[in-house]
Amino acid sequence: MITSSTKGFIHDSISDMLTRIRNACLAKKSNVIVPHTKLNHEIAKILEKEGFIQGYQMVLNSNDILIRLKYRSKDSYSGKTKESCITNLKRISKPGLRIYANHREIPRILGGTGIVIISTPSGILTDREARLKGIGGELICSVW
Repeated sequence: MITSSTKGFIHDSISDMLTRIRNACLAKKSNVIVPHTKLNHEIAKILEKEGFIQGYQMVLNSNDILIRLKYRSKDSYSGKTKESCITNLKRISKPGLRIYANHREIPRILGGTGIVIISTPSGILTDREARLKGIGGELICSVW
């Protein structure tokens, strides 16, 4: 039985989600549970679409999202090891310091290999989609 370890009020649910995913990747876990918010749901949807996670689903009888992490096998001297598809997650705009950018100022992560997730008037988008539509917004986080 998978239960949520959320106790109390979380002030920054996005940072909490990114930290849980980062810690689960470092511990080589296959699943991670994050609290459900509209923003967390949209971020999980983008991570799945971009190929950083295998998938996500709502947990029955609770207000949580179960995220299935994605790994690739890497040959090394000591045999096969599994390496996470997510190398790094970084929160850009924080509650104490919001960072906004227009479509020309959106940063490119590792020459386009990574993505920046942006909150725009058209919804939560990746950096490529925002540049294509010509809209900017709040830079939420970067993933590579």
